[in-house]
Amino acid sequence: MNPNTNNPDPLRSAVSDAHNTGQPSGPTVSPPSKKETTREIFSTIGVLIAALLVAFALIAWVFQSYEVDGPSMQSTLQNNDRLIVWKVPRTIARITGHDYIPKRGDVIIFVESGLMEYGSSDTKQLIKRVVGLPGDRVVIKSGIITIFNKQHPNGFNPDESIPFGQIIPEITDVRDADITLSASQIYVCGDNRPNSLDSRTFGPIEAHQIVGKLSIRLLPLNQIEKF
Repeated sequence: MNPNTNNPDPLRSAVSDAHNTGQPSGPTVSPPSKKETTREIFSTIGVLIAALLVAFALIAWVFQSYEVDGPSMQSTLQNNDRLIVWKVPRTIARITGHDYIPKRGDVIIFVESGLMEYGSSDTKQLIKRVVGLPGDRVVIKSGIITIFNKQHPNGFNPDESIPFGQIIPEITDVRDADITLSASQIYVCGDNRPNSLDSRTFGPIEAHQIVGKLSIRLLPLNQIEKF
């Protein structure tokens, strides 16, 4: 008698039986239930809403990207330069109930209205450089700016005493002024003085008009600069 006939290989038999009876040979995956699918959808929507809220908060209170439109800040900034404007100091000032006063020489973004009479849209966000600070007496004669204050009773020309003055082009227009700034007022001018709509035309701005301070130029890449 052949022993293999009566005693088949148990391993081969088990495999054969499993194949013949249709029993699964590995783990299976069940489709998610309707409840699980709904939970995943709402979870995804929640993540998207949270991301949008964070982005909105950052833009409103921390920083924002801007693109230069126009020649008023040449040659410091060129048309189409991409900028990052820092808003945190202004945000802190508003939370504490104080005015945000930038430093002399800072480049700021601010909102100015009533510009239609100057050939522009009524309300715009402008970018200019801070020349006069609260309490200063700003005198402009024959295009030359002179600042009088407690520290400089005899006056000084910010274009000569601050590094940015080296890039100011020769002023050909004449917009004379003599004004003393209040505790909340700032006098701003474009670096391209012959071609800039600024405080020489519409007067000083109020601190609450300030949106933020120029922090970084991102583009073009070969001119990345921190201000």
